[in-house]
Amino acid sequence: MNTVMLIYPPGKAYQRSEDRAQSNIDDSAASSVHACNDIGYAAAILRNAGYNVFLRDYQTEAADFSDVEKDIKSFLPDIIFISTTNATILSDIEFVNRICLFHKCEFILKGAIFFNISDELLKTLDLKNINYLVGGEIDFAIKDLADHIIRKTRKPEDIAGIVYKDGDLFRKTDFNKWFCDLDNIPFPARDLMKNELYVRPDTGEPMATVQVSRGCPASCVYCLTPIISGKAVRKRSPENIYAEIEECYNKYGIKNFFFKADTFTIESEWAEEICDLIINSPLHGKIEFTVNSRVKPLEKKLLLKLKEAGCFMLAVGFESGNEKTLEIIKKGASVSDNLRAAALIKEAGIPLFGFFMVGFPWETEEEIVNTLKFIFRIDPDFIEIHIAMPYFGTGLYELCDEYKTIKCESWGNDYFSPNTVGTVTVPMDKIKELKKKYLLKFYLRPSYILKKLYGCIVNPVVMKNYISYGLKLIRNNIFR
Repeated sequence: MNTVMLIYPPGKAYQRSEDRAQSNIDDSAASSVHACNDIGYAAAILRNAGYNVFLRDYQTEAADFSDVEKDIKSFLPDIIFISTTNATILSDIEFVNRICLFHKCEFILKGAIFFNISDELLKTLDLKNINYLVGGEIDFAIKDLADHIIRKTRKPEDIAGIVYKDGDLFRKTDFNKWFCDLDNIPFPARDLMKNELYVRPDTGEPMATVQVSRGCPASCVYCLTPIISGKAVRKRSPENIYAEIEECYNKYGIKNFFFKADTFTIESEWAEEICDLIINSPLHGKIEFTVNSRVKPLEKKLLLKLKEAGCFMLAVGFESGNEKTLEIIKKGASVSDNLRAAALIKEAGIPLFGFFMVGFPWETEEEIVNTLKFIFRIDPDFIEIHIAMPYFGTGLYELCDEYKTIKCESWGNDYFSPNTVGTVTVPMDKIKELKKKYLLKFYLRPSYILKKLYGCIVNPVVMKNYISYGLKLIRNNIFR
């Protein structure tokens, strides 16, 4: 009795390790699935504590339930830990119920939805076979939970960031504790991961996710980050980050990285230190990376440093081309700020991935179209268009509730198929129609296609991947 199984269940591909976005990869225009770092961290922590661990990402492997059943019967876990999302929670619970037909153990579900879930919402879920839910950061709960369940050395009420069953009731512990010394967390157990599954979209090469910081001081009303990770930015030291990069390169042969931070550029001095370590290291010129950034603050000096260090893509959430919407969603940036940031990034020579969001409850069709046309003013290299999704606990949920646009809870929904009727004046079908129209209009421009094909003419692998994403775009937006 010392075994823990950590898994992503079979099914559609979601960014299960991304509590903030929980992106639907199958329906996205240009995104690839990120590494399963949440269960990778948990596996490393449990293994260091003396537990036997089994890790498998069934969804990204495109495995099925028979593979799960075979592994469970072979491994006989005492605990099965499942990373879930708002969109997959119902199917994940059904997955648990199927397992219970042939194997008895404790189940732990982890997801942002449990952070501030109400008793009323909990009662709508079929949790008869599940006694533990984790809404906080798993790194700081998983060992204590395993010690409680298997070794009987901890009490659940003393474990921060969980919901646990007490008789017929669920009780919540303190969800407002965040561990600040991130350097003391072991690196994810990449020896248990199939690293080749997590790839850079253009080259198809393995890409590791390196969590460099947690938390965001911004107040964007649609975002889960301040809820689940706090508003204080907790950073790893540049030296600790570089050590993980070095391990990935030397031990696993990984040359591409996603430096995961809710906003990598928020503290330029720290970001520049990371870049300087790479520039002055033997790995300079051998690795490349991508980062997320807010529109503000963003300065030319840091962008040039990022370019020199090997940044191959900068992802920015511009969200809207309407001043009114930017103000209501508390983006902390204006339309002119958006344009300035895009110009600076292009001037630095870094490819730009722009994220946009439409369908906020107050928006008219004219305002939605204005944002979609604004995409062409920004003119990123790649785009994703999301439809506003009111996750429970966010300010957007409260706004949608006021506008009476919520038609159901967020179970089974995501940024591609939200749980709203649309806006007050624009039905959801029309929003989806406009989104598809402008996605195709952006990506199928002859000038855009020729530019991308010309840029990869000497690299047939990149060309093949671009064509693959193009076919997926057409499939998702014409034949659905």
